[in-house]
Amino acid sequence: MKNYLLYNPFAGGGKGEAQAKTVAERLEGEVILTDITKITDYKVFMESCKGEKVTLCGGDGTLNRFINEIDGIDRDCELYFTAAGTGNDFLKEVADGEPDAVIDLKKYIENLPVCRVGDKKSRFINGIGYGIDGYCCEVGDKLRAAGKTKVNYTAIAIKGLLFHYKPTGATVTVDGVEHRFEKVWLAPVMKGKHYGGGMIPAPGQDRFDKDGKLSVFVFHGSGKLKTLMIFPKIFSGEHVRHTDVTKVLTGNEITVEFDSPRALQIDGETVLDVKRFTASSAKEKVTL
Repeated sequence: MKNYLLYNPFAGGGKGEAQAKTVAERLEGEVILTDITKITDYKVFMESCKGEKVTLCGGDGTLNRFINEIDGIDRDCELYFTAAGTGNDFLKEVADGEPDAVIDLKKYIENLPVCRVGDKKSRFINGIGYGIDGYCCEVGDKLRAAGKTKVNYTAIAIKGLLFHYKPTGATVTVDGVEHRFEKVWLAPVMKGKHYGGGMIPAPGQDRFDKDGKLSVFVFHGSGKLKTLMIFPKIFSGEHVRHTDVTKVLTGNEITVEFDSPRALQIDGETVLDVKRFTASSAKEKVTL
């Protein structure tokens, strides 16, 4: 059986191909290295893999792009994922961060929720970041574009909290019920537990919830110093104890609208100048 090992050459700070070659050494059977950025027709490609194995090697962003590219396409092959990115939030949750884990993707990519930004729709497997996390992705992208290979998102977040990022008011609508918040720092919507390099904004979220429910976490109403004090606790999930400034809501359709546009990230992929988005567990085909 052939094993098509798909890799993103830009993953892992530009080390995607080298990491894929290392992965290839531990895979069984005939391994065919395939640059995912050179696949022009996923329908044709997936048909060519009928009865074979396909192993995706990359980070959260690579995984997000892949699941959207194959959405609605028949997949008569075995489909796996192994990590070669930087954040790897999907790996943190489903394989306890085991770096060499090879994960059967089938159950994880069924009935994925949809994020709508304007007239664009895409599926997501981890979560949607909105607020200072989107700001961090925006700044990180600019630093990489300027040639910086190592980006410290923690440092970006701290500087943003203290000096650059300004919170805004937000209206969060969950299954038709509106909730108003002022001075919002974060408002991510989650399918899984992890995002943003290991943060756990909604510790109670279950990606296999029988009703397909999503969680939105709102960090609101706090000043810079208090926010800076609580923010690190998001990595352990203990931040939710601060009920005066944190709120978790669950539902099947969640709309978040900020009073002013901010950057948003979907599984690590940045979208700029977003004022409103809707996340829905509705089962529908996404057209890219």
